[in-house]
Amino acid sequence: MSDTQIFYLARAAEAERDAEASTLPHVRDRFQLAAATWNGLAARAGRVDKLIAGRHSEESAAKLAAEVPLPG
Repeated sequence: MSDTQIFYLARAAEAERDAEASTLPHVRDRFQLAAATWNGLAARAGRVDKLIAGRHSEESAAKLAAEVPLPG
C-alpha cells in the first residue's frame, strides 16, 4: 500500500468520524460524501499501484531476457 493510498484512507476515516459526530443532516451528508470520495481515491490509488508494479515486473523480465544469451 502506497503512502498516497494510506493518506486517502486516513482522510476517509476522518470524514466518517465527522459524519457520525454531526448532528445536522446536511453536514452529515457532506461528510459521508467526502468519505465516499476519499475511499474512491484510495481504491484508484491501489489500482494504479498494481499497474505500476506489473509494468515494473514486465520491464524487469524484458531486461533479464535481453541479458540472457539464447542457446545455439
